[in-house]
Amino acid sequence: MRSYGQYCPIARASEVLAERWTPIILRDLLNGRSTFSELAEGAPGLSRTLLTSRLRKLERVGAIRRSPKGNGRGWRYEVTDMGRELRDVLFTMGKWGERWLELAPEHTDPGVVLHSWWTLYLDHEHLPDNRVVARFDFPDQPIKGNQHWFIFNKGDSEVCRTDPGFDTDLVVTAESKAFTEWHLGRLEWADAVRNAQIQVAGPRALARALPTWNRRSAWAHRDHGTPGAQRPRQPRETS
Repeated sequence: MRSYGQYCPIARASEVLAERWTPIILRDLLNGRSTFSELAEGAPGLSRTLLTSRLRKLERVGAIRRSPKGNGRGWRYEVTDMGRELRDVLFTMGKWGERWLELAPEHTDPGVVLHSWWTLYLDHEHLPDNRVVARFDFPDQPIKGNQHWFIFNKGDSEVCRTDPGFDTDLVVTAESKAFTEWHLGRLEWADAVRNAQIQVAGPRALARALPTWNRRSAWAHRDHGTPGAQRPRQPRETS
């Protein structure tokens, strides 16, 4: 992004933060991802070339720093004090988005939800001692992305887009929007099952335990009001 050529601090900050993918990269860095591979996994659709470019810019302005990985191959990235101050900025963006913007079909990729569950919200303490493999089917998704496998295994869980070769213990068939809304805390699992938006086949005890293994999105535990419940105030001058 070229400079806006304006003194306004909003314009200057936008030259860094308003570029495509930058807020997502910062979100993941602030959530603990620190390697190039982890950041790439957290942003499906982001090319490695563009990720490299965004990381270099964030490093150049001082929001992140990098250091060699312990094995000497590649880099580890971490936010600086400057970068940590952006947590409140991103939270405010998320609060606004949760309050005012509805979920559209393009926002409900179940693969992203499953990856987030695995990397950020998996409740390891409640996992059973033995490995459990769940297949997730999403009939409303294109064939290429309508099936995933979640290997629940203490210390070694994983989400796969191809059959991992283990016996399947549970089969979950779900509407993508309902699954996403459950993860966001907008919909309870029991209500989705009752309405046939989510169906689980397999041993009853495992089927009942499955949703308890997800601590759910951080937004599931916040009340930001009903979208559209009040009109926003007139903005103050901020230049």
